Amino acid sequence: MDCSLKFIFLFTLLSLINLSVSDPRATEAALICSNKTAASSDRQVYVANFLAAMDSVTPLVSRTKFGAVINGTGNNTVYAYGECMKDLSQTDCNLCFAQCKTQILRCLPFQRLITGGRLYYDGCFLRYDYYNFFNESMSSVDRTICGNSSFVGDQRLFKENVGKLMRDLKVGGIKNDGFLTGVVGNGSFSVYGLAQCWEFVNGSGCQRCISDAVMKIGSCFGKEEGRVLNAGCYVRYSTQKFFNNSASDTPAARNGGGSNRLAVILATTLGISAFLLFVSAVSFFVRKKVLKQKREKQQLGASIRTVNKSKLNISYETLEKAANYFNSSNKLGQGGSGSVYKGILPDGRVVAIKRLFFNTRQWVDHFFNEVNLISGIHHKNLVQLLGCSITGPESLLVYEYVPNHSLSDYIFDTKNLQPLTWRQRYKIVLGTAEGLAYLHEESKLRIIHRDIKLSNVLLDEDFTAKIADFGLARLFPEGKSHISTAIAGTLGYMAPEYIVRGKLTEKADVYSFGVLVIEVVCGKKNNYVFKNTNSLLQQVLSCDTFSFLNGH
Repeated sequence: MDCSLKFIFLFTLLSLINLSVSDPRATEAALICSNKTAASSDRQVYVANFLAAMDSVTPLVSRTKFGAVINGTGNNTVYAYGECMKDLSQTDCNLCFAQCKTQILRCLPFQRLITGGRLYYDGCFLRYDYYNFFNESMSSVDRTICGNSSFVGDQRLFKENVGKLMRDLKVGGIKNDGFLTGVVGNGSFSVYGLAQCWEFVNGSGCQRCISDAVMKIGSCFGKEEGRVLNAGCYVRYSTQKFFNNSASDTPAARNGGGSNRLAVILATTLGISAFLLFVSAVSFFVRKKVLKQKREKQQLGASIRTVNKSKLNISYETLEKAANYFNSSNKLGQGGSGSVYKGILPDGRVVAIKRLFFNTRQWVDHFFNEVNLISGIHHKNLVQLLGCSITGPESLLVYEYVPNHSLSDYIFDTKNLQPLTWRQRYKIVLGTAEGLAYLHEESKLRIIHRDIKLSNVLLDEDFTAKIADFGLARLFPEGKSHISTAIAGTLGYMAPEYIVRGKLTEKADVYSFGVLVIEVVCGKKNNYVFKNTNSLLQQVLSCDTFSFLNGH
């Protein structure tokens, strides 16, 4: 093996040592719901304030990675707070927090309304409550969670490394504005750690919180992983590196990481033989391929084989080339589940290609939901699915190209478009209704969309409405009056009875359609729901309709 090939292998291996892939870390650590419930008479008001608080805290987190909101008055006041780990990128923060918001709804069960909840993810945190908990560093429901696997090896040395790491985090985290990452040890005895205080906790509160967490986490020292979830902070250690390198250049990280770098330098200077380099490289790539195949099999199962054999399957390479390798100039928009690009297939057809990034099982479900539900339905008011691909680094969905943007772009004038005439608005509303009627009553499959809103209604050349994005849609079994499912949709468009009771019927789509019609007629966005006085729905219900339209 010549010197150039040796260098390539060595460079590859050393690069892999320091490789850190961005990850939203949307793995749930714990959901803690309060034992206090709201009176039945206050339930509707409290839910309204809760939803408004969630709606308000989101843009704060998307700008600064944290946000605090107070909404409501008296006994129905809702205090809400959200924050991401400081080592996450803003994109990963947004992904983590978006999932956090949907799962915190599990503290709003069907039979009773719980007035407080905390959801800890490894990448973000969300809490709401009926009292002002800002600056609360510890509480009676704080938790210590140890991993399931015990460390295999020299327990004494491993525990010493974990103890040293915790001491570094305790001292450095308090001095470093309440955030620190670090690593102690070498090779199989390496331990990685992170400590972060929430922004609302002051200096002394942060010190108490981290000190308390470091003491509690000692009960996990025999395990490969441990977490402490306090009211004011989060502390974690693991034998696997879980944080992002870009934020880990801290005193503890430098102290512990120096020995790793020294080991690499010494190993390099000793001159690893070409044979060992070759064996290591081949072993790595073989193992990576096997693990990837195993994960795909566990996640997707028989669905992969079904799609690969179907007429919908299009190779990833074909679609990548059609979209000019996903050049930014071809990008049509960004949605909650991926980006959409304009593409031209080899046969000349212009299409829209959606890239779905499988960060969690949620995106996998989204992909197969669209393929399985809408591949067999055709209607002039529904966007047609033309194909898909699951053979590349991300999965792709291929739709017919709808050139005239979304209804949201016209109503809220986000792209300086020509305003819609009343005749066009009537045609669009009627077309949307016909598309829903087909899904609910005329199709062989009875389908509930669950996310009817302005941005999911696209317009073709002659402004015919086409309903898009079936990722949240659900198949409705024959003979059932409703189905119980996890609450999903867009705040402001979700029916109150669906949010409170979790019972899904076609009425959920009908309610969302009603909100859409009011927005189209009034040209205003419905930001809140229920009894909030800022809600567009409340304004329409509480005043004379003709006066309202004349004034707006």
